[in-house]
Amino acid sequence: MNVMTYAIQQDWLVLLPIVLTSILVVAVIINRISFYNANKRDVIQFIQRLQRELQKNNLDAAQSLSAQLGGVVGEVAEEGIRVLAVQKKGFEKSFDISTSLAVRKLEKHLTILGTIGGVAPFLGLFATVVRILYTFGDLATQGNQSAAVALGIGSALIATAFGLGVAIVAVIAYNSFQSIVRRYEDDFQLIKLLFLSFVDKDEDAVIAQQNQPQQQVQQTIQGAFVPKI
Repeated sequence: MNVMTYAIQQDWLVLLPIVLTSILVVAVIINRISFYNANKRDVIQFIQRLQRELQKNNLDAAQSLSAQLGGVVGEVAEEGIRVLAVQKKGFEKSFDISTSLAVRKLEKHLTILGTIGGVAPFLGLFATVVRILYTFGDLATQGNQSAAVALGIGSALIATAFGLGVAIVAVIAYNSFQSIVRRYEDDFQLIKLLFLSFVDKDEDAVIAQQNQPQQQVQQTIQGAFVPKI
């Protein structure tokens, strides 16, 4: 009898958790790939265009540009512009909240991959131990049969290999998706720095306007005390 067929027929109950985790891994990978592809945008070109609009102090055009971009990046940028229009003093905290919510969307279901990557080898090891115990039981009742022993051990090793295979795929997918999330976080930081430069420019302009009357008063006082010849 084929070892794989024997394992499926005899050990399907202990292999079932590994099969379920493998299906879950495939489902999460498909879900995340489709989500990241749907939100993929040309961030460099968008930031350049957004910077030009902010330099013109045209928030309406900047918000329209963010809405046209769409995706997670567009939503974060659009929320940042809305906060700029309402309040600039607490902009950084409000923007950090928006980026944190966006990162949650990006990291959705990734903990499943990380958990399965750590648990799947133990599930395979558990199935292997169970099959070896059954093999020893068969030896005790049927006597020394080398073919039966080899078949049982081979079936046990299939469970280990299956668990390791699921874990390897889950860990690779988890690390790959985490790198994508970090790239999005870098994009959010670039947009944040762009908005903060816009806020600092406006604050400098307000300070300059406030200091201008004081400078005029000082010049008037200095002119009044200049001795006439």
